[in-house]
Amino acid sequence: MTPEQFRKLALEIPGAVEAEHMGHPDFRINGKIFASLGYPDDAHAMVGLSPEQQAALLKKEPDAFEPCAGMWGKRGATNVHLRSAKMSVIRETLKAAALKRSAVRR
Repeated sequence: MTPEQFRKLALEIPGAVEAEHMGHPDFRINGKIFASLGYPDDAHAMVGLSPEQQAALLKKEPDAFEPCAGMWGKRGATNVHLRSAKMSVIRETLKAAALKRSAVRR
């Protein structure tokens, strides 16, 4: 998967918009970031999942996903190795991340 393919899948989610945070393109629902590109480098992206969703994904697709560093990763932030990621898995993962963020109260 390329960064452009990831971007396209993220923006297919109803209500998703692209913005920027800390120099990286990000994708938001209701103003809340659910995914970003370029973290920690150009070969990766990030999706914001629950710790339970993250654990299931790491078990299912260990070559494509790993927790982000520190407490952020322990709370569900998950790095995506773009080249190893399957489009169908990313599509579902982005939907789950967007749903999680849209359900968070302001």
